[in-house]
Parts: sequence; structure tokens; C-alpha cells
Amino acid sequence: MHRRLITLQRGFKERIGWKRLGIALSLLVIAVAITTLVHMLKGVDIGVILLALAEKPLLQIGLAACCVLGSFCTLTFYDFFALKTIGRKGVPYRIAALSSFTSYVIGHNIGATVFTGGAIRFRIYSDYGLSAIDVAKVCFLSGLTFWLGNLFVLGAGMAWHPAAASAMDLLPPQLNRLIALGCLTGIAAYLVWIFTGKGRRQLGQHGWKVFLPSAPLTLLQILIGVIDLGFCALAFYLLLPVYPDVDFVSVAVVFILATLLGFASHAPGSLGVFDAAMLVALPQFTREHLVATLLLYRMLYFVIPFMVAVTILGARELWLNVVRPWQTGRKAEAEAEGAGATEVTDAVPEIVKRRARG
Repeated sequence: MHRRLITLQRGFKERIGWKRLGIALSLLVIAVAITTLVHMLKGVDIGVILLALAEKPLLQIGLAACCVLGSFCTLTFYDFFALKTIGRKGVPYRIAALSSFTSYVIGHNIGATVFTGGAIRFRIYSDYGLSAIDVAKVCFLSGLTFWLGNLFVLGAGMAWHPAAASAMDLLPPQLNRLIALGCLTGIAAYLVWIFTGKGRRQLGQHGWKVFLPSAPLTLLQILIGVIDLGFCALAFYLLLPVYPDVDFVSVAVVFILATLLGFASHAPGSLGVFDAAMLVALPQFTREHLVATLLLYRMLYFVIPFMVAVTILGARELWLNVVRPWQTGRKAEAEAEGAGATEVTDAVPEIVKRRARG
């Protein structure tokens, strides 16, 4: 039996591999989401959507925008926390904030966050002496913060209100509650494992090892993720129509499930996947009003931050590669001209003295 398992494992790695399986699953999620979205949007009145957008109170939009801003402010601590954990305390907060914001926003909007986000982080952190291994550790710890926060909020929400997830995963509420308790138990077991270690726990092999945060810092790590997700879910909740009345916990549960589906698909900006999931999970609202909410949320959380991130990163590259070298060149030319003028000035009295002696 053991030999058969080893043979199957080798055959799986040689013929399929985890990478191909991941790509296939991502394409499957995207295909199902697009099919569902097309079906859900049949018969939708565009005029009603535009009217719903026009009638949305500015105060409601402003409060949602503040929540989005709070989410991105919390997001900046993902990288800052990771840098402190790996011992890179010389990187200032403003650089960690820049890297965390631009890598997440651009990577999530373009897709394949692991590669695009990692490339942006390496471009920024390499100026501060971080190697590719260090950047990989930062990416890992930032992702760990995200997933710990997601699992904690999802577990707590589904344990309290398991029926909210049933509209999306079509599982009985009792089974959803068991899944939620499993998520919370997994986090508790992880904390116990961290706490019972003689020193700081570490993961990795073959020369690549990353030290994990201590138990108190892991609690802080979870809190960062919870606050980030709480702001995001609250922003979406504020954009929903007032009627019918749906409690925040129900919205937060389906919001996190939709977010995780979007991340699993690796679709640019979770486009189609997140939207289809929310349309399926919130049938209480009319499709036109829910589409209007999705459009506003995408504008606040995806489009505007993406434009800001691209502008900031482009301005930084322009400064480092064009403006600063030009300023350095001008300064060097000015110093050279000043040195030449000084030599000429020093040489004139010497010539006069020689002529006087002659």
C-alpha cells in the first residue's frame, strides 16, 4: 500500500503537479463565476442601476470611503509587522507602508498577487538591502496575517450565524457551524503550538527558514487582519440599500467567503468571482440595487486605490531613475566648474609673480 501511494505521488508530480492543479482550479472557479454572473444579470434594468447610483446618499458613500481608507491604513502594518518579525528594523514605516499598499493594490488588481506583489516589494525593499529571500519572508508573513484574520472572522461569524454562509456554499447550517468551529480550533491549536515552543518557532527547509511571531505578537497579527477585514466588510455594508434590513454579521460572513473565492481564482481584481458570489449570497436585495452597490464598492476599493498606487509607484520610479540622476549630474558639473574656476583664480597670482621677477 505504501509503495502504491509513493508511485501515485510521483506520477502526480510528474504528469500533473501542484502548479497545474492550482491553475486548473483557478480557471474552474472563474468559469463557474462568469456563468453564474451572466445568468444572474439576465433581465437586469440598466436604468434602475443608474437611478440607484444617483440616489445613493453622499454621506453613505463618504462613510464607506472612510472605512476603505481605514482598511488601507491597517494594511500598511502587514509589511511593517513582517519586517520587524524577520529582524529588518532599519526599514522605516513609510517604506513599509508604500510597499504594502502598492504591492497589494496593484497585485490584486492585475492578478497573480504572489508574483506581481512580490516583484513590487523586491523593487522597493532592495534599495534597503533586503534580498529576495527576505522579500519572500515578508510576503509569507503578510499572507499569514491576512489568512489568520480571515479565518478568525469567518470562523466567529459562521459559528454565530451559520445560515448566512448556506446561501453561498449550499451546506446545512449545522455543517457550516462545524466548519467554523474547525477554523477557530485550528487557530487555537496554532497559538498553543507557538506558545509551547522553547524559542520562536520556525518554518522552512533547505536553507530557507522563517521565524514565526511569538504568541503575543501572533495575537497582534490576528488583530491587524481582523481590523482590516472589518473595515472592508463595513464599507460594503454601508453601501447596501437600507431595506431590507440585513444584520452586519451575515453580510460580513458572505463578504469574506466571496473575498476568499476571489483570491483563490487569481482573477484580476476578483472580477466576476466576487460579484457573482455576492449576488448569489444576498438574494434579499433586488439585483439592480445590489449591482449598484458592487459598482460603488469596486470604485472605492479597487479603481481609485489602483490609480493612486500606480501614480505613486510611477512618481517614485521617475524620481529615482530620472530626476535624481539628473540632479546628481548637475551637482557634479557645478562642482567641476567651481573647481576649475578655483584653479584658474589660484594660477593668476602665480603668473603675475613670475612676470614681476622677470
